[in-house]
Amino acid sequence: MNSRVWASTARAPFKSPFRWSRRGPAGGGATDPQPRPYNRVITPNAKSRDGLIKTPERVADFYAELTEGMWIDPKDHIEALPGDSHDEMVLVKNISIASVCEHHLAPFVGQCHIAYIPKNGRIIGLSKLARIAEIFARRLQVQERLTQEIAQTLFEYLQPIGVMVVIEAEHTCMTLRGVKKPGAITVTSAVLGGFRKDPRTRAEAMALIKG
Repeated sequence: MNSRVWASTARAPFKSPFRWSRRGPAGGGATDPQPRPYNRVITPNAKSRDGLIKTPERVADFYAELTEGMWIDPKDHIEALPGDSHDEMVLVKNISIASVCEHHLAPFVGQCHIAYIPKNGRIIGLSKLARIAEIFARRLQVQERLTQEIAQTLFEYLQPIGVMVVIEAEHTCMTLRGVKKPGAITVTSAVLGGFRKDPRTRAEAMALIKG
């Protein structure tokens, strides 16, 4: 998506496709007191259990929050800090992330590790690395794409010598359903620039992540 479209989206009011109310879905349309996927589960019990009356709205708000990154342009948070001569690897590890699998709308949670090597002293605020990971995670995602998007965005707009992103996450779509394998961790990586070209630099980053 180009920057003009992103800028327009970023200024627009937040309108998630998951946000529902008693007056129907966001953006108008026919009145529907509940999102239809929940009718079969909730409606039979709603009259006898007060805790279920507002559950569809709570679920809609929950997914709206988990996908709010769809409306934020990550480039707005990439601003190089000038006047620095640092040219060694920078690593922020164990960044907690929570995202939503786009196949089942099931959350997956884990940790993101971001390493980069500055070029010409172009560094970025450490909190911005966590912010960029958060923005991309707060979308309908698959872990493979999430990893690549973080790395590619930093590589393109910060213009470092190299970027490496590793994500370790547990997916509830395979721990609570289907094969039901709790504790299974998925690890993905995206390696660009100097990290891809030099195996020693890549190995150094992995050692720091695991250390």
